[in-house]
Amino acid sequence: MDPESVARVVRETNYVTWRRQGGWDPIVVDRAEGSTFWDASGRAYLDFASQLVATNLGHGNRAVVEAIVDQARRLPYAAPGFATESRGRLSEALGTVLPEGLRRYFFSTSGTEANEAALKIARVVTGRRKVISRPRSYHGATAASISVTGDPRRTPVERVQTVPGTVFAPDCYCYRCPLDLTYPSCHVACADVVDEQIRTEGDVAAMIVEPIVGTNGVIVPVPEYLPRIREITRRHSVLLIADEVMTGWGRSGAWFAVDHWGVRPDLLTTAKGITGAYVPLGLTATTADLHDAFRDVYFPHGHTYEAHPMTLSPAVAAIGEYRRLGLIERSRVEGKYLLARLREIGERHPSVGDVRGLGLFAAVELVRDRRTKAPFNTAEEKLAGRPLVVDEVARAMMHDGVYAFGWVSHLIVAPPLIVTREELDRGLSVLDRALALADARVAA
Repeated sequence: MDPESVARVVRETNYVTWRRQGGWDPIVVDRAEGSTFWDASGRAYLDFASQLVATNLGHGNRAVVEAIVDQARRLPYAAPGFATESRGRLSEALGTVLPEGLRRYFFSTSGTEANEAALKIARVVTGRRKVISRPRSYHGATAASISVTGDPRRTPVERVQTVPGTVFAPDCYCYRCPLDLTYPSCHVACADVVDEQIRTEGDVAAMIVEPIVGTNGVIVPVPEYLPRIREITRRHSVLLIADEVMTGWGRSGAWFAVDHWGVRPDLLTTAKGITGAYVPLGLTATTADLHDAFRDVYFPHGHTYEAHPMTLSPAVAAIGEYRRLGLIERSRVEGKYLLARLREIGERHPSVGDVRGLGLFAAVELVRDRRTKAPFNTAEEKLAGRPLVVDEVARAMMHDGVYAFGWVSHLIVAPPLIVTREELDRGLSVLDRALALADARVAA
């Protein structure tokens, strides 16, 4: 098919995620290599977002591709009731990178499925119903996952799809503190609220957190927050679920974001970077105690594509590549450079209210007024399909050959972990120029 036909057929026959369906005019992506992808006309784009914060290994990693091909030739599918070599090898490999104590695994095909499994396990094992989450969270699109999601994507389905039992606790978001306090004099009161909620709500099975909030702003908690949450949940016998779908696999400069704070959750979910996003794989990792709870009790969960060998073999290769290329350390080092440059750029632009991040995972928050922190746009405007300033900035960057994406009022910068210093500088220069569009709105 010629590119115009591809775009037309896809546009006219496909649903596209998280937007109104009218007016979608997709670019036809033809190929990709390293930190670059090309459209059907041959134009190159620097991937400054790892697509959806997913292609951590970059595009076209040979070891992962070969693992996919080899597995397809040998055993393209086996029902989940069988053991396979790829299942055994990945189970062994995961034990060398996941936080201590998480040595029991359920394999699915996406982050939202990983969270569905975690939530079901937590509720069945504890016999309790409620789950504490946070308003700026995103945990997936399926029924239980969207129910513990706090961002705008929950709103359109709140009455028709959500599972009862979610209790929202305040985010640890110092730039816009939901309690109107200031760190450190606040003594991390947002964590103390969780303690109070568990005691007063009752029937709480688990708390689910993105250790670093992802889509909703790359919000890095203060150092005391997650250790305090871990202490509170453990004291109340409430399970802690760490959603590392975005933050896992070196994105934050550690294998997993919880490693920065020495926190050991009861369950950890991940996807995306586990295979570099080359094939869809989700993982729910739990403690042995949770697994043992089902030893003589029916486990009420499963998928046709659970432990699919085509998804497991490339994950083994991906772990090897993270190590061979030194990408965890590279993310940490290059992340410091990225954040320093972003802050330098932000100082020059009155439209930049805050710059934050960890590793190669950063956000630039745009504001109409630095003093009041008033955003250009709101979640309601996003849902209504109104023009957003952050989308205007992202389009300008795309026009200049750099792909990044925005969400409501912030731009996310998350290049592949293999990104070079030269590529970082190029992407940052394009961002610097594009921010003039937002600055003009401040002046207005």
